[in-house]
Amino acid sequence: MKNNPVVPYILIFALGLGLIFFMSLYGIEQKKEIAASNEEGKTEETTDDAAASEDFDPEGFAQGKCIGCHGGDLAGGIGPNLHGLKESKEEIHAIIKNGEGQMPAFGGQISDEQIDQLSEYILSLK
Repeated sequence: MKNNPVVPYILIFALGLGLIFFMSLYGIEQKKEIAASNEEGKTEETTDDAAASEDFDPEGFAQGKCIGCHGGDLAGGIGPNLHGLKESKEEIHAIIKNGEGQMPAFGGQISDEQIDQLSEYILSLK
């Protein structure tokens, strides 16, 4: 009688599916606790707006969020070139906060103070 070389793979596959199933059940049971811990984290973040704006890095934010559309050096891509803009700080602030055209709104993600810092950074690009 020959040993079938596929049997170990089938056993590993079955064990993996069983593990996924039981981990899913465990996650469902922990759903309320996870949601509660996420809500607690949100309230802490919103109370520390002043500290968050002190730690805000507009250049890092731009590199993380803006390069997808405006290019790696923010000189244009899908979105326009951000170097040497003629708009005022208030106009740039409004565009970042509310969005415009294909530009998404960031008003709910960062505070007005952080948007001001980002606007100043964008205006400093030459």
